[in-house]
Amino acid sequence: MSEVPSTVFAADGDSYIAYQVLGDAEHDVLYVPTAIHAIDLMWDDPVRARGLRRLATTNRVIACDLMGVGSSDPVLFNDMPAMQTWGDGLEVVLDAAGSDQASIFAMAEAGQPVMLFAASHPERVRSLVLWAGYARFARADDYPYGMPEAALRKYLDSFWEVVGTGDLVDRWAPSRADEAWFRDLWGRSERLSGGRRYMAQIVELFLRTDVRGVLEAIQAPTLVLRRKDDPHVRDAHARFLVDHIPDARLVELPGSDHEWFSGNTDEALDAIEEFLTGRRTAVASNRVLATVLFTDIVGSTERAAAIGDAEWTRVLDAHDAFVARTITTHRGRVIKTTGDGVLATFDGPARAIECASALVSGVQSFDLEIRAGLHTGEIELDGDDIRGIGVHIAARIMALAGAGEVFVSGSIPPLVLGSGLEFDDLGTRPLKGVPEPWPVFRLRSASQAG
Repeated sequence: MSEVPSTVFAADGDSYIAYQVLGDAEHDVLYVPTAIHAIDLMWDDPVRARGLRRLATTNRVIACDLMGVGSSDPVLFNDMPAMQTWGDGLEVVLDAAGSDQASIFAMAEAGQPVMLFAASHPERVRSLVLWAGYARFARADDYPYGMPEAALRKYLDSFWEVVGTGDLVDRWAPSRADEAWFRDLWGRSERLSGGRRYMAQIVELFLRTDVRGVLEAIQAPTLVLRRKDDPHVRDAHARFLVDHIPDARLVELPGSDHEWFSGNTDEALDAIEEFLTGRRTAVASNRVLATVLFTDIVGSTERAAAIGDAEWTRVLDAHDAFVARTITTHRGRVIKTTGDGVLATFDGPARAIECASALVSGVQSFDLEIRAGLHTGEIELDGDDIRGIGVHIAARIMALAGAGEVFVSGSIPPLVLGSGLEFDDLGTRPLKGVPEPWPVFRLRSASQAG
């Protein structure tokens, strides 16, 4: 198998995502490289090409560029795709390639949208291979393994200086640093994937994203792979993934190369192939990651008393119909009405926030005011209903909001970086019936965000 697969495109609305298919085996593997490694150029590296062709002897390999990079459609930085958009793109590619379920092999930063996708769509993910992955890169009070802010700023500045030159090889693929042609290929891939400034901004977005909140909802068997002396992603990041993804194990290989296609690639591929052929498929479950939305009409009792039962019933029916249409438009699912409000779920937090904002604005035409609360977390499907602590958190978050306000839990802002959504930090609040207090944020200018 020596052919180079053709690049084709999957439509995501008005945008197109580039992907390739290699092989025709029964099981599918979706290969997701980082933003700086365009799929159209990876076949120019014989080491990488040999490794992918090896995987294609026992799997059908589907490789894709993330939205906004490589041969996929460009996206302006002020509308940069967040994790949700990248996750949506994975689903679009799988659909276009005719894959109902796939194992996913993701490199480093690309593992973040892959983990979000796996938690949100467990039925589509057979297993996960996370190469040099991490849930969060920056340090936080509850994440001491990350890079401190001052060091991170310096790290990003240095990346800005070298991106597009090929000199990143010295840091991330040191065993191939003497291969001048490989350095040239690397620099060309960085330049053609989106340009110098754009690539630096995308990398910063990844390094400031936090997907820790989705890990426990990942049901797919997961292999976390890294090299022991990787200078970019340290061992504590990998161990955190293994400690928090329910069915995960860690394999550490010798060497200091960050990339799998540098250093002893055969050893890396041996571990990947053994895992892909020997691990069970994710067991079907009624647990899933979702963004839960609660809304409530503010002052409904007073309004009903003022206009009378018949008119209130008419207004409430119009409200319910508008809410249902708006939720469907934003790819949400109405679970049930709650008398003066609604309970709904979404597979992406940004869409849920945009929907809540549209609802806040739209119900004004009925002379109503609503409040909304959202939380992204694991829920349990119970027929047509949902339950679990994630549902309770969303309800309690909504109860804190006032008229015309959209409040979200602390799980949401890290997942929507790059979306343009802004929040006011309201601090940590106790939530009735929830064991621990939760960070709460208010969406800024909720009436304009939709």
